[in-house]
Amino acid sequence: MSNEVVTIESIIGSVAANFERVRVDTTIEFAREQEFALQALYNNDYARQIALKNPQSVRDAVTNVAAIGISLNPAKKQAYLVPRKGGITLVISYMGLADLAVESGSIRWVKSEVVRQADRLALQGVDKPPIHEFDPFSRDRGDVVGVYCVAKTTDGDYLTDTMSIDEVYAIRDRSDAWQAWIAKKRPCPWVTDENEMVKKTLVKRASKMWPKTDRLDKAVHHLNTDGGEGIDFAGEQAAAAPTTTSREEWLGKAMLAQSIEEMTKISKAGAKAFNEARDRDGYRAFAEAVQKRGAELRNKEAIDV
Repeated sequence: MSNEVVTIESIIGSVAANFERVRVDTTIEFAREQEFALQALYNNDYARQIALKNPQSVRDAVTNVAAIGISLNPAKKQAYLVPRKGGITLVISYMGLADLAVESGSIRWVKSEVVRQADRLALQGVDKPPIHEFDPFSRDRGDVVGVYCVAKTTDGDYLTDTMSIDEVYAIRDRSDAWQAWIAKKRPCPWVTDENEMVKKTLVKRASKMWPKTDRLDKAVHHLNTDGGEGIDFAGEQAAAAPTTTSREEWLGKAMLAQSIEEMTKISKAGAKAFNEARDRDGYRAFAEAVQKRGAELRNKEAIDV
């Protein structure tokens, strides 16, 4: 064991210079991350043996900590070193992705929650977060039926996205980690922390609607490639994006609304359409049209009274 410890220390220590060269966040210090990495590998016999057999994967994983700007600090629960496909891989958690999005200036905050059978989830249009009603102390909320994510941008806009559990599982089934569990019963986060993985799946997709930042894009790309989660939403987003005609159709519906009640229905239906298409630009234009026409209708009602 003592020789193994020395060997792993030397493996991680060898990336110190490169760690400093690629570091994107000065608060991420090599000495501290080295200690966190050593603790993770010391406390897992299987991971330690994989690290000794594939030292380059350890070097790559620790270097990615600096390049992405995420910490292995177990108290933060942002990222972990995980044995995968014969090597050690940096895995970023749902909370890690959320922290990266906020720290990099993409959004102000983000929240994702699973929805169960006994819950009530109601979308409230483009300019408000959804209403999620449930009893947090109930022992019988039922199975998870879906997940939602709501983020607030630096401009004060709300961006909401949802996925059914069937959509999430379809993505899970394509991941390397899940396929390894099915084939060899090798533990993975989809087995040990399913709800967190459900949330992360949606957060990764929803992030395509958020203002772009290099750190967040790099983190998602890492998870989809080296991380083995195999989720590429870029092509899906392009295929789902509404045509110019459909955007104009929704804008026209908003501007032609004849009452606040009609506007509310249009707002909810349009929000759902743009969110499902992950069309952030169309979403913004539609929100502006809703707000403008809503103000006109409220003024008209005040005059009529």
